[in-house]
Amino acid sequence: MGSEIQSSEIQSSEIKKLTGRGIPLVGNDIDTDRIIPARFLKAITFDGLGEQVFVDDRAQGQHPFDQPQYQGATVLAVNNNFGCGSSREHAPQAIARWGIQAIVGESFAEIFLGNCLAMGLPCVTATPAEVAQIQQQLLSDPQTVLTVDLEALQVRYGNFTTPITLGDGPRQMLLSGTWDACGQLRARASAIRETAGRLPYIAW
Repeated sequence: MGSEIQSSEIQSSEIKKLTGRGIPLVGNDIDTDRIIPARFLKAITFDGLGEQVFVDDRAQGQHPFDQPQYQGATVLAVNNNFGCGSSREHAPQAIARWGIQAIVGESFAEIFLGNCLAMGLPCVTATPAEVAQIQQQLLSDPQTVLTVDLEALQVRYGNFTTPITLGDGPRQMLLSGTWDACGQLRARASAIRETAGRLPYIAW
């Protein structure tokens, strides 16, 4: 199972730059049922989902998430239409709880992308050729360290730099920390109580 990110620039809920070893997951149209099968949706909390991520695929053997050279990786490299299928939020939760901190891919299903943003898991896109190059690098050298830079909109490793794409809205939410709705509520607890105290229909 994955471990903590090797290095990051995160202040409060702001997510600007993530650095860590990568893990390649080759294949198009990997859907949410493969990420976390429907039988795990009955879980009351997301606890333990990291251990079950890709559980059916992993049962076939030789899955990257089980290979020792990729343990502790924090950047996932995927292909086209990743996270398609049902809208289950358990899918990004399972990926993140395994230890993934950022996903680089060719494209993502829209609802999966939104679920990732809601929990501060950046999903950035690059061209198919660039993603394939990243995956090949991780296959040939699993110790490769990637930097996903949301400010510069780049992925870097060694002498390689590739531009990445992230929508302006999601990018600003990650950079500013406003993706974290619960965090914003906690930070403004005093102001919320003050406002509530002025409302005649609320009694504290």
